[in-house]
Amino acid sequence: MEQQLNIFGEPLIACSNNPLTGFFRDGCCNTDETDSGVHTVCVEVTAEFLDFSYNVGNDLITPVPEWDFKGLKPGDKWCLCAARFLEAYENDAAPKVVLEATNEKTLEIVPMDVLIKHASYSKQNQ
Repeated sequence: MEQQLNIFGEPLIACSNNPLTGFFRDGCCNTDETDSGVHTVCVEVTAEFLDFSYNVGNDLITPVPEWDFKGLKPGDKWCLCAARFLEAYENDAAPKVVLEATNEKTLEIVPMDVLIKHASYSKQNQ
């Protein structure tokens, strides 16, 4: 896969290898035309966001062993669907965003100022 870019037009850095994230489960928020969910926003999940997501039908908490998914807990980093991030933002439940690991394709759905407003300045857990 060709090197993809982040929202600043720089090479996309990894979001998380533990838990392993990304549409392609490569640790990065890479995307292509097969990614209908646009899993491009690298977030640091919070309890508030996980509860919101669960309540709107996207359970990211419960383990799904057959998909090798252990369930997310607050502080985990995850490549989130851009539309889900925007929905969480509109409902005051948006998680923090790791900007350098967020794919530029996100900007087709989420405005730059919204992403920057929710920037996470914590160190990467790679």
